[in-house]
This record gives sequence, C-alpha cells and structure tokens, in this order.
Amino acid sequence: MADPIPVPVGILRLPRGPDSSGSRGFDRHRHRDRSRERSRDLAAVQGARAELRARFLRLLGRARGKRSRFCLWNGLRVLADFGAADVQSGAFQVDSLRTPLGVQASALLRSGDVLEFSFPLE
Repeated sequence: MADPIPVPVGILRLPRGPDSSGSRGFDRHRHRDRSRERSRDLAAVQGARAELRARFLRLLGRARGKRSRFCLWNGLRVLADFGAADVQSGAFQVDSLRTPLGVQASALLRSGDVLEFSFPLE
C-alpha cells in the first residue's frame, strides 16, 4: 500500500508581540485605556439595569388588586385582577382571570407565556 499524499496545511502568521523596548507590536498603554473605558461602560450598564429592576419591583408592589390586561405569546388577550409576581420562578398570580372559555377564580400565568401586561385606565 502506498503512503497517502500529504495535504498541504496553510500557515497562520500572527503579528509579532512587543519586544523589550516596546518599539513594535502592541501598545500597552492603549490596552489599559480601553480596559478602563470598558469597566466604566459596564458599571454604567449595571447601574441602569439596577434602576430598571428597582422600578419594575416597585410597579409590582403597587399593582396588587388592580385590573390587568395580559397579552400572551399565542395572541390571546385576557383580563384579570393582579395578585402577585414571583420574580425568581417567573410566574404571575392573578384573580378573576377572564378567558374565552370562562372565568377562573385564581390562576398562575407563567412569565414565559406572557408577552406583555398593562393596567388599562378604568
């Protein structure tokens, strides 16, 4: 049996790293400046997310007993009295859920099924 023909392999050439004098290659100071900018950006994003979460939790606290409209991913819109929300497991507890099939005294709506919810003006 003959030896297989070797398949040519391309060579990947990487840029040279910095030498000891720092005259060529990567600029060390530029990298530090970028990492500082990134950390400031991440801190700003984290602060904004914390503020949005706090606003959402205040909304959930004030919503107890209010008439709510839920729009589900399948396009169904239902009305209910908002009860509570379990943010960790992602469920909304509602009372007097009005569906096309009738009224349920109480129910749990999975947040994965809910596209949006609102509190219509009465």
